[in-house]
Amino acid sequence: MAKILIIDDERAIRNTLREILEYEDYEVVDVDNGVDGLELIRKDDYDLVLCDIKMNRMDGMEVLTEGQAIKPDLPFIMISGHGTVETAVEASKKGAFDFISKPPDLNRLLITVRNALDRGSLVVETKTLKRKVSKVRPILGESQAINKIKETIDRVAPTDARVLVTGANGSGKELVARWLHEKSNRANAPLIEVNCAAIPSELIESELFGHEKGSFTSAIKQRIGKFESASGGTLFMDEIGDMSLSAQAKVLRALQENKITRVGGEKEIDVDVRVVAATNKDLLKEIEAGNFRMDLYHRLSVILIHVPPLTERKEDIGLLTQSFLEEICTEYNMPVKKISEGAVEALKALPWTGNIRELRNMVERLIILSDKIITDADVKLFANPAAPAAVAANTAAAPQTDFNQFKNFQDYKDYAEREYIKFKLEKNNWNVSKTADDIDIQRSHLYSKIEKYGLKRGE
Repeated sequence: MAKILIIDDERAIRNTLREILEYEDYEVVDVDNGVDGLELIRKDDYDLVLCDIKMNRMDGMEVLTEGQAIKPDLPFIMISGHGTVETAVEASKKGAFDFISKPPDLNRLLITVRNALDRGSLVVETKTLKRKVSKVRPILGESQAINKIKETIDRVAPTDARVLVTGANGSGKELVARWLHEKSNRANAPLIEVNCAAIPSELIESELFGHEKGSFTSAIKQRIGKFESASGGTLFMDEIGDMSLSAQAKVLRALQENKITRVGGEKEIDVDVRVVAATNKDLLKEIEAGNFRMDLYHRLSVILIHVPPLTERKEDIGLLTQSFLEEICTEYNMPVKKISEGAVEALKALPWTGNIRELRNMVERLIILSDKIITDADVKLFANPAAPAAVAANTAAAPQTDFNQFKNFQDYKDYAEREYIKFKLEKNNWNVSKTADDIDIQRSHLYSKIEKYGLKRGE
């Protein structure tokens, strides 16, 4: 039920409005002056305010201004017996949703109230969604390398120093860039991202600097580039090592002069951008090979942050895994699964060529395919094909699987299912009821599987 506050010094008007609105099932509170009205706005939550303009103790326009300062998203409908076009325009300029003359027309009043409430709800929902979308994932880990990165971000973020983030694919370079923006003085301005590796070399200049209409065949209209879009905020240039030399020259000029020129244009445009760049390449080697400009490298690398691969900070795998378990289970709207210490150790033994991204995918796979508690056997069973050898090298002699023995995928699925059921039965001392409950299938279904695969106790 929407809660509406009426501020009017005429008792008859307050009573009339209250009667109309309460009949429509709105909750109504009324006061006879703006001072008390503002106090109520400070103390309580209202969905809408109906406010008279001409009042004794405080003018309605003052109430509107101060009320919006207290609750910026609270819609106001101004009402007055001395309505003029000038008054309505002034009220609109100050942020009022609408203006209604006295005595109010019943139908217009109810429609305006309904529209104002709908708009208020949309504003709140939009802000909530923006907070959810823009929420930056925390940098997880307690290893020395990660603590050093966090400390560097805290120290560097408030400045406008350019930062070059290096590290392997999937190690978390983008997350570092996001936190540099989030903790900077530009946090309320946009963070614009551009993946230099994903854009063809002939289009990268248009993407970064924009173009004028007709500057090339497909330029059917003017386009604003990433530098202009990020003005006042941060531009994150990912995989900068893949940028063409011609584009590098223009980026260098933009960093030196804080000016850009659109493709096909002549006008210089001022830009105020903080650049954070990232790459998985060794740029010094790229410079030696003639693929990257040394002067651009020095412009970008005022501050260097290296994100280590996951294999160099295995002590963080347990914390990362638990976070991914909670996050993914919540996304799937299911109870958070537990993971055994043995499973965490098995995860630490894997090579992790894909780093954090690969770990998250692995955890998602384990959530889908494992039971309530994820075990080391689950990790060995559901790891990627390269994993069993890695696990075997770091744990007690794990059995190897010869994948050549399977003619097709169905054969392998049957083999995996047989081994899985056999493992669970032995774990539960061949208690069929307990095993069925453990793997979440019907007991009769489990009996059918036992018969299908010819499983026998003591096999």
